[in-house]
Amino acid sequence: MYAKNHEEFADRPPHFDAMSVRPIQPAGHSEEQSAIQSVTPRQEAAASGRGNAEAARTAWARIRQVLRAEVGEDVYGSWFARMEFVEAQDGVISLSVPTKFLRSWVNAHYRERLQRYFIDAECGAEEVAIVVRINGQKAVAAKAAPLPAPGENRAPLLKLVGGNEVPRDVSSSPGNLEADVLAGSPLDKRYTFDSFLTGKSNAFAHLAAQQIAQARPGDAPIYNPLYIHAAVGLGKTHLGQALAQALELSGRRVVYLTAERFMYGFVSALKSHTAIAFKEKLRAIDVLVVDDVQFLTGKSIQQEFCHTLNALIDAGKQVIVAADRPPSDLEGIEDRMRSRLQAGLVVEMGQLDEDLRVKILEARIAVARGHLVSFEVRPEVVTWLARELTANGRDLEGAVNRMLAHATLVKAPIDIAMAEQAIKDLIRVREPKKVRIEDIQRLVANHFNVSKADILSSRRTAAVVRPRQIAMYLSKALTLRSLPEIGRRFGGRDHTTVLHAVRKIEGLSGKDMGLAGEIDLLKRMLQE
Repeated sequence: MYAKNHEEFADRPPHFDAMSVRPIQPAGHSEEQSAIQSVTPRQEAAASGRGNAEAARTAWARIRQVLRAEVGEDVYGSWFARMEFVEAQDGVISLSVPTKFLRSWVNAHYRERLQRYFIDAECGAEEVAIVVRINGQKAVAAKAAPLPAPGENRAPLLKLVGGNEVPRDVSSSPGNLEADVLAGSPLDKRYTFDSFLTGKSNAFAHLAAQQIAQARPGDAPIYNPLYIHAAVGLGKTHLGQALAQALELSGRRVVYLTAERFMYGFVSALKSHTAIAFKEKLRAIDVLVVDDVQFLTGKSIQQEFCHTLNALIDAGKQVIVAADRPPSDLEGIEDRMRSRLQAGLVVEMGQLDEDLRVKILEARIAVARGHLVSFEVRPEVVTWLARELTANGRDLEGAVNRMLAHATLVKAPIDIAMAEQAIKDLIRVREPKKVRIEDIQRLVANHFNVSKADILSSRRTAAVVRPRQIAMYLSKALTLRSLPEIGRRFGGRDHTTVLHAVRKIEGLSGKDMGLAGEIDLLKRMLQE
């Protein structure tokens, strides 16, 4: 029982009655003392607000590390890398993301997990709010609007690309989120067939795209789907948008979407109970162009995308897909979707050859001359740049922009010395080739004369176990993937299996010089 001496209770917080949620005061307290004590927790909370914010910020740093380890680098990079801590106020932790799509996706799939992590961190958190940064600034947290009731009337979907069915000024309420998607992702008017420069590496893809663009409305598609894959900055987005705009001009109903936009629309339609309308509208178009399909994640989303592909192709509608890898290398997708993508024409756009790099530089210089009439780059400088910048077209465009800035500000002739100074950040450090786990599995399988399926299987024969362990070791050494992620890529194995393999190969290669030489050879082949 309580002691009668008031001093014993001076530093104690009031106890709470679980039924009434009213403070129960110690016996002997006067009303005046009770009133004072009832204010004290609020005052203490205000005084400790800054401490709670710092504790929450520290907790967020730890939570990020936990997320990275749990979900793997790919998922972490897609959904959490651009998430920032905003504030902790009144028990609400506000985290910001740069786009509405990210907010929608995180709210639907990860908010409860984030909330649980913050509560477990004991930093005063009771709830997590995801907000959108506005113009790069931290947005003020706001309560999410309630979803409309299933039978509530909603505004019609936005118009398709090139159509005029409904006005553009619909609200961004949940019932209209999927409408934004069916309006299509923005098309860059610069990305046309006329501005697409061709060389040995992309000529075949360009011809295939042109043949589709020149087909008459109503004709059965020749290549369906057309699947274009290329590394970053080699022109697949340019070609996809050129196709979308050319087909739109011919009177087709076209929707151009990034994979991110498709996911955003599907999740929004599910949340607002308009999934059927979303599917019907999407399947009523003539042409679907989807870019960066490698970012499609989630079993239900991949299934819906596969159903959409099947429905459009079976109905004789044209589908164009772009990605950074061939269908056989897409990670985590079902075999049904992979086979559907491989059933059409699969075209690779390779690295830009030197002649094409020269063409791109000359075209960019001609555009830059519109900003500065006196802008000239000598032929020997163009040739030098084409030899130095071999990665992609974006580096070439960046080089021209830097030289234009130097010519405008310094007003000096552009020679090789000046060009080298202007683009030193582009050529000073060359990033090593990005190695993928699929590349490792394929190379190791070929080297040891086993199949990739054997490496991913549960077979325990010596002829399979050793190559599998070497592939796991190389995956840990040459990629940024976590142990759990590597385990998932090797047939759903546990991270402890990967760790055992890594330690096993490290120990053996330290004793067996022949094995060490084999591993060094595989590393060089993967990094070339």
